[in-house]
Amino acid sequence: MLDTLMLSRMQFAANISFHILFPTITIALGWMLVFFKFRHNRTGEQIWLDTYYFWVKVFALTFALGVVSGITMSFQFGTNWPGFMEKVGNIAGPLLGYEVMTAFFMEATFLGVMLFGKNRVPNWVHTLATLLVAIGTTISAFWILVLNSWMHTPTGFEIIEGVVHPTSWFEVIFNPSMPYRLSHMLLASGLTASFLIAGISAYQKLKSPTSGVSDKPLKVGITAAAILIPLQIFIGDMHGLNTLEHQPQKIAAMEGVWETEQGAPLLLFAVPNEQTRSNDYEIGIPNLASLILTHKLDGEIKGLESFEYHPPVKPLFFGFRIMVGVGVLMLLVSWYTAYRVWRNQPMPKWHLMGLVAMTFSGWVATLSGWYVTEIGRQPWLVQGVLKTADAVTTVASSNVGISLTIYLTLYAVLMVAYIRTLFFLAKKRLPEYQSDDANTAQSTKEVNV
Repeated sequence: MLDTLMLSRMQFAANISFHILFPTITIALGWMLVFFKFRHNRTGEQIWLDTYYFWVKVFALTFALGVVSGITMSFQFGTNWPGFMEKVGNIAGPLLGYEVMTAFFMEATFLGVMLFGKNRVPNWVHTLATLLVAIGTTISAFWILVLNSWMHTPTGFEIIEGVVHPTSWFEVIFNPSMPYRLSHMLLASGLTASFLIAGISAYQKLKSPTSGVSDKPLKVGITAAAILIPLQIFIGDMHGLNTLEHQPQKIAAMEGVWETEQGAPLLLFAVPNEQTRSNDYEIGIPNLASLILTHKLDGEIKGLESFEYHPPVKPLFFGFRIMVGVGVLMLLVSWYTAYRVWRNQPMPKWHLMGLVAMTFSGWVATLSGWYVTEIGRQPWLVQGVLKTADAVTTVASSNVGISLTIYLTLYAVLMVAYIRTLFFLAKKRLPEYQSDDANTAQSTKEVNV
């Protein structure tokens, strides 16, 4: 039978997994809306304004679910993890408060103008409101990632009578992993929103091949993805080097390195076996893990045997490979599609269907990477300061199990409703515009359903 600790971890994981899906879209989608609005202001083309108002609806829906799931998540600090706030509340509390004061109020205030200000306020005010909402979502991400990064690489504090007190807010905020973690998350949001826009636009093009209304957002989404993913690969490499320095046990689990070795292979596939402390069915490339992580063919990678505590290996090992695999697929799809789009080549039906299938690929990559990050900190809630088991509630496991069941049921219903609403909005009657395809007739024939 699952105990209170495991059930509480499962409940928080379910909550944050559901919650993170929505800010991952809104952070970057806010800036996409700014781009669409600026393009309309500059060119006067109605298609940009129609694109803006379609994606404003998506933004509002996504923002609402993000707020609701964020509120329920904050409740769990008190109901499931009272030890967390008791131990580190002097740092976590102010950081969460800064997020509300500097970001949430801004978003909530100007979101109303952005949604309902059409023909009620001057165009420059409406544009400014859109810009401020985008800035607010980014500031919100900054403060949340500051707290999360501090939990992985805590600095700027002292412990007095078992309670953490800040000694330098500068060191707390700009802790060693914050720049890499923030950059990685912002780029992940950009890729998630880009593939969402490209996928929904491809769906619209399948439903209305002659409309042309989806051509420009498809071009914007796929171009953004093609530009962002090489940057994400670079930042991911830098983040990995930072993790190797500050959380080497996480890297060892990700790479399936049980014993310290030089010239460690990059394992393309294996089945980690925690009973035998080894890997089964290994398929690897010699020396490549050491080269990537240390930039030396014979670089030393510390094995899990070197650490008193280390995270469970299988979730990190497979989660990391899922993230990388999806990332490689996103790279190939975005570059190939960008090549076709920028050459005004007609989109075959199979290509558009592939983009539709990739609509939520950013979610898959983000969640798998998030699991690697958070499970990789175990058994610590705050690295080296507070263990997860020491922060959990004393509530009976049966009560936590009931609330977990309610959460899972509610989230499943909301997720189905969200996705169905997205595609319902996408297939509504579209305005007619000249298609960007060089051969519209041929394109119409190829995407005709």
